[in-house]
Amino acid sequence: MKISIMGYSGSGKSTLARFLGEKYHAEVLHFDAIHWLPGWVQNTKEEKTRLTEEFLEKNSSWIIDGNYSKYFLERRLEESDRIILMLFNRFSCLVRVIKRYLKYKGSCRPDMGKGCEEKIDPEFVKWVLWEGRSKKTRAMLRGIREKYPEKTVVIKNQRQLDRFMKEIEKSED
Repeated sequence: MKISIMGYSGSGKSTLARFLGEKYHAEVLHFDAIHWLPGWVQNTKEEKTRLTEEFLEKNSSWIIDGNYSKYFLERRLEESDRIILMLFNRFSCLVRVIKRYLKYKGSCRPDMGKGCEEKIDPEFVKWVLWEGRSKKTRAMLRGIREKYPEKTVVIKNQRQLDRFMKEIEKSED
């Protein structure tokens, strides 16, 4: 099973990726973990590309969490058995980001690069509410739905996410 999870910041991509990784016994790549490496780690575009390619080559079954179109987007989408788009509204995402911050404040959450403590600042709030939902990003996500309708699942709210996860749970019984 190969699954790409994409969507807006704070929509729950990483949490869903961990859940699916456990259910399908698949390796999980959180793009935030390689993108937000602390400054003392070699953090070049080439290094991120190498890590992504190595992950794709090494694993026959995977879950990839994150948009990051620079890193083999077409290949990921083509190889995916399922594409999940997390398209929660901006205010739900902001509430989720605040809850995540309160949970992990002063520590590093499991899907981030080591040493990258959880934070929330005006720049990130602006990203969650506006910049991460640019016309270009919305067009990319819409294009994915149009190009891969047979394998794309769109999740727009917590109720739909709960229903989706419950269906996965049932299918494993």
